[in-house]
Amino acid sequence: MKLAIGFFDGVHLGHRAILSGADAALTFSNHPLSVLAPERAPKLITQPAVRLAELKKCVPAVHVLEFDAALAAVTPLSFLRRLLRRFPDLEVVRCGDNWRFGAGGAGDARFLRERGLRVEVVPYATWRGFRVSSTRIRSALAEGDVAAASAMLGRPYALEGAVRAGKGLGRDLGFPTINVAPDAEPPLRRGVYAVDTPLGRGLANWGVAPSAGDAAWASPVLEVHLEKRPEAVPGRFSATLRRFLRDERKFETREALVAQIAADAMAAF
Repeated sequence: MKLAIGFFDGVHLGHRAILSGADAALTFSNHPLSVLAPERAPKLITQPAVRLAELKKCVPAVHVLEFDAALAAVTPLSFLRRLLRRFPDLEVVRCGDNWRFGAGGAGDARFLRERGLRVEVVPYATWRGFRVSSTRIRSALAEGDVAAASAMLGRPYALEGAVRAGKGLGRDLGFPTINVAPDAEPPLRRGVYAVDTPLGRGLANWGVAPSAGDAAWASPVLEVHLEKRPEAVPGRFSATLRRFLRDERKFETREALVAQIAADAMAAF
């Protein structure tokens, strides 16, 4: 069997090249840096459920391990033995050129080849002449450049999460919202976006709604105002970000806030 191995945050174009032709993928439930160096652990491009769903579109089977301190401490040889116990028919490992494994990242493609496995190191994908990477996609999202992020992902960038009850402030302003709390905070620039949803086009603010004062969110939420008010809203909701409109900011008066939202809606719809 052919096994693709990696964390695959974003399941972007480069990851899809690694996954192509594999019989299965081995990934982790959490980013390795969350254990190895928590202070450097990145915000994830894709939420766990979304990443798993995207992986399942690429390969017939997905196997998920928890990356914990015990796994981080195993030697490359011990990791290989675990692989062979779990996948006794393993013949080929597919990976990126920077993949390392085992304590201290001491294991690599050469290590596996010396022990009889075939290793296919997949060349990285490029976009506009530069290497596609999770780091580059995070940088694009941090700038609000959802078009670039979507191009490197190979699909439109979307946020998904549980619908939360709001405080009715949007409705009072004449712009009722569906409040979506992602399972994990993405590396996305706070601000206002034009979005598409299963219920039609929308205008969304990603942030804490600072103009709400004491009623502001404690952590970022995607507040989606739809062009057409829906009859019902599901318990989970997703929105595809089309383009960034402006940064989130605090308005001193109700009138200024309403005027800006109306202008944003004109731009979004």
